[in-house]
Amino acid sequence: MDPIKDAFGKVKDDIDFLRLEIDEIRKNLIELCEIMKQITKKEDENRQNPTINNPAHIPKIQTNQQIIPAHNYPLKSLNTQNQPFSTGNEGVPADRQTDQQTDKYIENNQNIGKNSIENAAEMLKSLDNIKKDIRQKFKKLTEQEWLVFSTIYQLDEEIGHSDYRILAERLKLTESSIRDYVARLIKKGIPVDKIKLNNKNIQLNISKNLKQIASLPTIITLRDL
Repeated sequence: MDPIKDAFGKVKDDIDFLRLEIDEIRKNLIELCEIMKQITKKEDENRQNPTINNPAHIPKIQTNQQIIPAHNYPLKSLNTQNQPFSTGNEGVPADRQTDQQTDKYIENNQNIGKNSIENAAEMLKSLDNIKKDIRQKFKKLTEQEWLVFSTIYQLDEEIGHSDYRILAERLKLTESSIRDYVARLIKKGIPVDKIKLNNKNIQLNISKNLKQIASLPTIITLRDL
């Protein structure tokens, strides 16, 4: 497969993943805007029609009944009118619980949107840092060191491992030279795993963590930037 084409494919996968995150953030923001619109509409209706939620503003009904002096009748307690306050919670507005639930819902949706944006920003930052670190590490390799590393990666993909003998045959170098190049790679922070088999043979593999993060074509692209 064409390394450049494969590298662009990986970049496209990253872009598609980020696009999904952005779409999720956009959906959360749209939902939040709708909630805010509903609350604003409700507040406007309350301001335009204060009598709906406030019985105290209900106008008194005028009657044609004759006014009778109050002193001719014994005093009686007036009927308690409906009040916008509950008596069981010491004057706390009766509709406060609903307001609190609405506020809590809005706050939760705001936090969801905020967290989605922060998570997307963190992922972008982490991805950028990873690419930068990979580029810096592999830029420091000499051409011969890079050749040994890329061959180890290719053999890892083809047969699952490599060793000094296989590398020497593939690159037309001595096993002693291969040992030296592998030691240099490890010293420069390149994740090459050495596994000793039967207390004699050394098996070489590319670290699984690196393979999960970047394919060989991706590393080639980053190194050439």
